[in-house]
Order: sequence, then C-alpha cells, then structure tokens
Amino acid sequence: MDYETALTSLFTPEGRDDPYPAYDVLRAHAPAFQALDGRWFVTTHALTNRLLRDPGLRVADAADYDRFWPTWRENRGVASIVQSMLMTNAPDHTRVRRAAAATFTARRVAAMRDVIAGLVEELIDAMPARADFMTAFAYPLPIGVICALLGVPDADRQWFRQRAADLTVVLEPISTEEEMRLADVAGRELEDYFVGLIAERRRSPQEDLTTALADAELTGAELLSNVVLLLVAGFETTTNLLGTGLRVLLDEPAQAARLRADADLAPAFVEELLRYDSPVQLTSRFAGAALDLDGLALPAGAELTMLLGSANRDQARYPDPHRFDPDRPNVQPVSFGGGAHYCLGAPLARLEAQVAFPLLLTRLPALTLAGEPRRRDRLVLRGYAELPVATG
Repeated sequence: MDYETALTSLFTPEGRDDPYPAYDVLRAHAPAFQALDGRWFVTTHALTNRLLRDPGLRVADAADYDRFWPTWRENRGVASIVQSMLMTNAPDHTRVRRAAAATFTARRVAAMRDVIAGLVEELIDAMPARADFMTAFAYPLPIGVICALLGVPDADRQWFRQRAADLTVVLEPISTEEEMRLADVAGRELEDYFVGLIAERRRSPQEDLTTALADAELTGAELLSNVVLLLVAGFETTTNLLGTGLRVLLDEPAQAARLRADADLAPAFVEELLRYDSPVQLTSRFAGAALDLDGLALPAGAELTMLLGSANRDQARYPDPHRFDPDRPNVQPVSFGGGAHYCLGAPLARLEAQVAFPLLLTRLPALTLAGEPRRRDRLVLRGYAELPVATG
C-alpha cells in the first residue's frame, strides 16, 4: 500500500475500523507530508508531541468558521463546540481555561473516587447475564460521573446520553446531513436545559461544578458552551476508553488476571490502553506564523492534522508498538493532546478507568465476549457502538 492509498483508506469505513496498518505506511513515508486539499499530516510521536505544545499553533475558531461557513451559528450543536474553550485561542482561551481549571481542580476530581466506585458497583450489580457493555456500563458510568460533578439530578442522566452522543458528530470531519440535524437538535435541547440549571444554581448555589462556573467571570455564551463541552467531552472519550479497554483485557486474559490480582497496576494499564488504542485519533491546528518542520517550510495559515493514533504506535518511540504491554516503561500517550489545549478532563477520565477495570474484573471474574463487537464508524472519536458480553 502506498502512502496516498493509506491516507485515503482513513476516509473509508474499512480503514477507520482498523487504521493502524495505514498509520504504519504513513509514518514510513514521512514524519510530515502535504496531501489532499493542501493540509499537512503529522505522523510521528516526536513531531506530534512537539507541535501540540507549540504556542505558535492555534485551533480553528469562530473567525475561521465565519470565513468558510457563515451560517454555522444556526446549528446549535456546532455553535456550542465552536464557542467553547475547545475551539478558542488566546487571550480568550487563556481566560476561560483559567476559570474552568480553577473549578475543575485536582481536589474536586480526587474527591470523586468514592462516587465513581459507587457508580461502578451499582452498574455491575445491575448488569444482566448477557448485555451490551456499552449500554450497560461504558455510557452510563461517565454520564453519571460528569452529571454528579455538574450537579445534574439522577433522574435526568439517561436523557443526556442520546443528546451527548448526537452532539459529538460535530467533532468529526465526515458527517451526514441527518447527523448534523440531530446535532442541532441536541445542542438546542442541552442549551435549554443548562440555561435552567444555571439560573437555578444562581438562585440556590450548590457544591457542584455548575455553581462554580456560574460564579466565574464568563459571558453567558461562554458559560453555556463550556458547560455543554464538559458534558460532551467528559462523556464520549471516557466511554470509548472503557469499551476499548475492556475489549483489550478480554483479549489478553493473562494481563487481565494480573490486574484482577493487583488493582495498584491500574494506572500503568490505563496509560498503555490510552497509547495502544487512543479514544481520540487526530486533532488539527493552524500555523499562526511560518513554521519549520525539521527542514519543511510551512507558510502561516497552514493546516496540520496530527494523527494521534499513529504517534502512539510509533516504533521509534515504543518498540513493538502493536503489542499491548502494561509494563512498557515511560509511556506518554498523546491521546489527550498537549500544551494550552491539553484535555482538562484527562485526570477524571483516567480515574474512572483506573477504578472501573479492577472492579469489573474482580466482581465479574467470568466476564467474556458474547458476540462480535461493532465499532462506531468514526475517524476522530474511536470506540465501540456495541460490545456484547456475558457475565458468567
């Protein structure tokens, strides 16, 4: 397979189902190359890691969307993401991120451990003898956790699942007209919900993230879009990590037995899972000024697509990269990005997985696959649509 065929394959369902052979070809071709509509693709760990931290790069923001899609604000799913800190540059990004980071603290995340463990045990106890793991566990756990943080009542959590799932298509480079319509509907319904919740918290403050953000110096649009972002981003990537991680552990019974016997191994297992099959496969940046990529001259405004999944399987950084090895030293996956836009929720996602996997393996020692898993057809957010399991 030549590199052009490999790149094109990523835009097909078959290529998205297993992109790693294509990534191998692309890395062998070059650390960075220009293709398709003139954008640059970055393939290696070293270059991706460097560029994610380069303050001279920026994300596509509202001004960029105004140029190529003047009516984007009419789709409220798109608007909620574009107006959030995910797609904002300095100085606005710095100000909003500082406010969010001041509320989304390490102390607040660490205090969630008991809440997470309680939710995990509830979901395990309720799991049928045969179940779709995604429906029974991988979706409801992160939804429950982020809703607990935001102060969303228990009764409303199931309502959030479909709306959050519908909205995440906005993050994909490929979508259908119907998917974008559903994203608009989801965005409108989530905005309506959070307008009410924020007003309620301002009348009657609680010890939750919504109250803390409502007290921060954000505009109404910033507050609303970033609450929606925390819900959507905090749910989708963790769901994918849980589903993918369980599939790997079921395929690696010797490694699963080690984790079952020693829960203290969970942090190393989770880092290797993030490297081995990243929940987020790519991210994009623009060069704010002319850029030198190890002798390649890129003009200001050049678009770079960093293939995070490829970087995480770079044999120059990780020997035998296609093998799942939780004993691998110095694992530093780029799955959560880096630099100013490093994922604010990364510690929470890690904690959920670190708590969940040992409890699943010890409480359900006979857990096995009960059918053929089916992946979601996504290029950016990689995970399963269905993961049939039997509990004994």
